[in-house]
Amino acid sequence: MHRINPMAADPIRPERPEYFMNIAMAVRERANCLGSRVGALLVLGYRVIATGYNGTPEKMPNCDQGGCERCANREHYESGTAYDICICVHAEQNALLSAARFGTAVEGADLYTTTRPCFGCTKELLQAHVNSVYYMHEWTHPDERLAQEYERLQSRFPGGVKKVELFDPREDWARGRSGAASPGAKAAGDQT
Repeated sequence: MHRINPMAADPIRPERPEYFMNIAMAVRERANCLGSRVGALLVLGYRVIATGYNGTPEKMPNCDQGGCERCANREHYESGTAYDICICVHAEQNALLSAARFGTAVEGADLYTTTRPCFGCTKELLQAHVNSVYYMHEWTHPDERLAQEYERLQSRFPGGVKKVELFDPREDWARGRSGAASPGAKAAGDQT
């Protein structure tokens, strides 16, 4: 892992996984989920073709404004559960949906995401024929009985699933371990 200092006289050029993960961290700044904040991007031919971050659907109140029952009452729901009542769209889903909305094919693309995709996003990425997944922070299925199935599903990416070791200066905020707000918090329903 390289520590990049852009002010250095001769900065180290980041490798592609680090370069794209830094972009995913910038995208993540738009997320306002009260749990985890995730940024994702799809890359094809070393070009970013779509980005996404987690949050409520467009034109709906954001999580920090009571838009999501699950986020508003986190103490009632174990991490990784009750997605059926959560109205938030995951970062990986938003990247896929953004590409679809604008007619951009994603087959063969690589996904860079700040958190390893959940079970549902993994299925959607496989169905879209995404080649590989690069992630920074681990996500494990909370039900140990399903962990093996989750790993089996993730093993189906032709290019594999790879952890990118990179310093994350906002890890506590992104993983919901602090009450710090994102710089430039957005207005209700602002998803752009």
